[in-house]
Amino acid sequence: MDIEKLKERIEDGSLDTAILVFPDVFGRLMGKRFTGKFFLDGVLGHGTHGCNYLLTLDMEMEPMEGFQLANWDKGFGDFELRPDLSTIREIPWQEGAFMILCDLFHGGDLYVAEAPRSVLRKQLDQLKQHGLHMEIASELEFFLYKRSYEEAFAMNYHELEPSSDYRIDYHTLQTTQDEPYLRAVRNWMTAARIPVESSKGEWGKGQHEINFVHSDPLSIADIHVVFKQGSKEIAMSQGRSVSFMAKVTHDDAGNSCHIHTSLWKDGANVFWDADKGGPSKLFRNFLGGLMKYSPELCLFFAPTINSYKRYQAASWAPTKMAWSMDNRTVGFRVVGSEKSFRIENRMPGADANPYLAFAATIAAGLKGIEEELDAGPDYVGNAYKDPKLPALPKTLADAAELFAGSELAKSAFGSEVVDFYSHTARLEVKAFQSSVTDWERKRYFERI
Repeated sequence: MDIEKLKERIEDGSLDTAILVFPDVFGRLMGKRFTGKFFLDGVLGHGTHGCNYLLTLDMEMEPMEGFQLANWDKGFGDFELRPDLSTIREIPWQEGAFMILCDLFHGGDLYVAEAPRSVLRKQLDQLKQHGLHMEIASELEFFLYKRSYEEAFAMNYHELEPSSDYRIDYHTLQTTQDEPYLRAVRNWMTAARIPVESSKGEWGKGQHEINFVHSDPLSIADIHVVFKQGSKEIAMSQGRSVSFMAKVTHDDAGNSCHIHTSLWKDGANVFWDADKGGPSKLFRNFLGGLMKYSPELCLFFAPTINSYKRYQAASWAPTKMAWSMDNRTVGFRVVGSEKSFRIENRMPGADANPYLAFAATIAAGLKGIEEELDAGPDYVGNAYKDPKLPALPKTLADAAELFAGSELAKSAFGSEVVDFYSHTARLEVKAFQSSVTDWERKRYFERI
């Protein structure tokens, strides 16, 4: 929908509510709702504003301390929210609503460097300088529950009933009972310019996967965050709930966000060497960069305490740094041929912020090209059992320190971005370490 069509829809009354949003550090969509008329008369030409504390909040909306970007001493001023009119989309599951994603500015044309959309835009500029275009897709997994969010909250998220009675990977029988939800998701998302390719049952009880059509990184990141929020809103309307936690329960599969990546130039997939009929040198360099630098950029693939509980042997999530042709025990699975030849990064969970995960992918891969790194031989066997392979970071604290000390992160994203996100992660670790968990009460309450 372009702006002229949007004006027509507002004037004929079929659209009356503008939702202006931006992704925060967790990938949540924050923003405001406006009447359609006020959007046309005021917001369209001038944008709107939001408190700059919105990038320095924890998950509970408490302002966190120690940030240069926004703090009490500076009085928590405003960011400018500038609508990206290429992102106009009707939201068919909300009557009369349309959504526009915004970029954050300090004023004038100065992007807020720490904003996730800004972080990704900077890496896309680097791709352009190399004369390259990236095609990318994210596969999102989630658990569907029979209880509403309100009920789940009241139950303290204990003993929630998944939507299926047994594991449903590729099942078409048990998933039929979830079709009222999944069909609504597929059709409404498509109507909202989120091109869903397919849905399928996943390995866990009540676990599903949605695949999107591939496109450029910024478009897919936008699609990804709108999908996550929209799928929750659709579940709310049906008295259900979904979760994108990386690891919801210790005894079931985690939720992944596999990222499929290829590089293009002049209409050709430059990961593929047509003359050789196989992988190109540039592919090996890009993958070599991912292999070398992903551990120190892991914070952008696995941003929460819970992320690292997904990295378990024989869990379908990787634990080691290795690549292979069509092997699901490694971190980087290479699939396809010719135009479909691509890298599947299996490190990110469904809790990843896609803007940051895509930015890390580009930064590591481009560094591999610049340094002419080689990916080495493809791994054969079960990577879970091989003690010789380098491991991924085991905790958010480990990932934060690797990221804080990464020279690549500082050169690619800027020191202020590295300081900002490493500080965010350290505060999350501190909050977790000071909390008392159900595990502790169950283990120690009576018996210690």
